[in-house]
Amino acid sequence: MKVNQSLMAALTENMLIVNMLLSVFFLPGALADYCGPNIPALRITTPNKMEALTGSCLQIPCTYETYHPTYNSSKTIYGIWMKGGVNFGTDRDKVIFNSSGLINSYSLNITGNLKEKNCTTLFPNLTTSHTDKYFFRVENGDYMASGCADPLQITVKDSPWSPSINVPSDLKEHQSVTVTCSAFTPCPQSPPELTWNLQQDSLRQTEKNTNGTFTTKIQKNITLSDTHDGHNISCSARYLVIGGNKTTETEVTLSVSYAPRNTSASISTSGLVSAGSRVELNCSSRAKPPPSFTWFRNNKDGVTNVSMGPVYGLNVTEEGEFYCVAKNDLGNETSSRICVSIKDSPWSPSINVPSDLKEHQSVTVTCSAFTPCPQSPPELTWNLQQDSLRQTEKNTNGTFTTKIQENITLSDTHDGYNIRCSARYPVIGGIKTAETEVTLSVSYAPKDTSASISPSGLVSAGTWVELSCSSRAKPPPSFTWLWISKHGATNVSVGQVYKFNSTEEEKFYCVATNDLGQQKSSVILVDIKDDQSSEFQILNILKILGIVLLCTSIIIFEWWFRFSKKPKKKTEELIYVNNMVMTKAS
Repeated sequence: MKVNQSLMAALTENMLIVNMLLSVFFLPGALADYCGPNIPALRITTPNKMEALTGSCLQIPCTYETYHPTYNSSKTIYGIWMKGGVNFGTDRDKVIFNSSGLINSYSLNITGNLKEKNCTTLFPNLTTSHTDKYFFRVENGDYMASGCADPLQITVKDSPWSPSINVPSDLKEHQSVTVTCSAFTPCPQSPPELTWNLQQDSLRQTEKNTNGTFTTKIQKNITLSDTHDGHNISCSARYLVIGGNKTTETEVTLSVSYAPRNTSASISTSGLVSAGSRVELNCSSRAKPPPSFTWFRNNKDGVTNVSMGPVYGLNVTEEGEFYCVAKNDLGNETSSRICVSIKDSPWSPSINVPSDLKEHQSVTVTCSAFTPCPQSPPELTWNLQQDSLRQTEKNTNGTFTTKIQENITLSDTHDGYNIRCSARYPVIGGIKTAETEVTLSVSYAPKDTSASISPSGLVSAGTWVELSCSSRAKPPPSFTWLWISKHGATNVSVGQVYKFNSTEEEKFYCVATNDLGQQKSSVILVDIKDDQSSEFQILNILKILGIVLLCTSIIIFEWWFRFSKKPKKKTEELIYVNNMVMTKAS
C-alpha cells in the first residue's frame, strides 16, 4: 500500500514538472512578461483595462480562481493589491493594500467576499498619479499566489467621458421610438447626473454590465413627426468629484422620413397670359425622401394627367385649371389649384448673363423677348451701348425670340452694376412696354490695399502696436503680414490685424490675396522714440530754471535787506544792487 502511495506521489510530482515545463514553453508573451518561468497559481477575472475620473472613485469588478491543493477556503483569506509590479518577494514597496489591515496606502476597500472568491474592490479619491498596472494577490495559510498573468491597467483621466445617445435607425413619422442617453459609470456609488433637452421626467437608472462595470442611463419615448427631422438631441453627463463636478455633452441630429408637406403650385408668369405664349408651372413640396410630382389639368372634360416632374411647360391655347400631386413612399399631398387665363399685357424681356463673372473676362450679355409676331418684333433697348444689332430667331418649337447682345470686358467697376432692358411691342393703337433689370456680381482681385498703424507716430519701446490691413476685393481676401529685415521679407502673421510689442524700429507691409490675385500695401514704419534722451533734456531744463530762480531770490533778498537798513541812501543802494545783478549774471 505504501509502495502504491509512493508511486502515485512520484507520478503526481512528475506531472507537475511536465505541466510547469509546458507552461514555460507555451506561455503567451504577455503572461511571460510578468510570470516569468512560473506557472500562474492564481487567475484573476477583471476587465483588462479600466478608466476612472480624477476626484472620483472606481469600483473594480474582480473574481479569482485557483485549483492549487494548498488553497483552503475555510482558512482566513487575505487579499493584497500591488501597484506597478508583481514580484511580492523582492518588491514589497509595490504593495498598496493588504486586507489584513497592515497596509492601505490608497484607502482601498475589498467589498467582495474573498471566501466566495469575490475580490471586488472600491478605489476612492483617484488622481492621475494612480494610473498604473495593478496585480492582485491571495494569501491563505500555506497558499500564497499572485495573479501575474492578469494585470489590470487603470488609467485616471482629468476629463469625463461623453455620454452616448442611442436612437433607432430608419426613423419615420408617426413611429413611436425610445431614445436612450447612457454614460459610463466607474463609480456606481456616485453615478453621473444625466440631463437632456427632452422632457426632464426621465428616470435615471444605473445598470450592471456583463463584465461587472456599470452604466447610467435615461430614456424617453417619443412619437415622431416631420418636425423632428433635423432636430438636435443633446445630453449632458455631470460627474460629482471632490471639490465640485465635471460635465460633458453629446449631441445627435434626428433624420426622420415623412410624407409630402406644404405642397404648392406656381406659374412663371403671374396674372393673364397671351394666347400662344409659353408658360411654366412649378410644383414644390417638403418631403423626405424627396417626392415625385404629377401634373393634372381640370377642364370641362374632367381631370387629365398632363405631365410628370416638378416643372410643366405649355403653350397657352385656352384657359384651364391645373394642380400637382407630390408623392413618396410615406404618402402624397395635392397642391391648391392655379388658373391660366389669357392676358393683354406684354412679356418682360429676359437678360442672360454668364455665371461666375470675373474681372478681365470678356462676356456676352443678351437681352431677349418673346416674339409672338415675328413680322412685328419688339424693339429692345438697354443702358449698355446702343449699337447692339437686333435679331429675331426661330426656336426649336417653332416660336420666335428677339434679342440684342453686347460683349463687355469686365472690371471691378462692373460689380453691382444694374443692366436694364426694355421691350416695346407695337400694337394697334400704340406701344406696350415691359422692362427687366439684373445686377452684375463680378469677382475681382484685391484693390486699394493699404496698411495702417495704431498708435500713429513715434511709439515708446515696449508699447503694443496694432497694424491693420484693408483691401477691396471679391471674394473677400485673406491677409498676410510681412516684416522687412536685412535678410529680406519674413511672414510674421496671418489675418487682417497684427498686434505685437514693439522693441525696435521695424518695417512692415501686408498682402491681400484671393483666388484672383494679390496686392501689396505700402510699407509702414514702426518708429521708436528715444524716451531717455527726452527725459534727460527735460531734467537739464528744470535744473537751469532752478538755478536761475535761486539766484534771483538771493539777489532780491540781499537788495531788500540793504534797503531796509539804510533808507536814506536809496540812490547808492540801487547802484549797488544793479552792480550785484550784473556781477551775478556775468
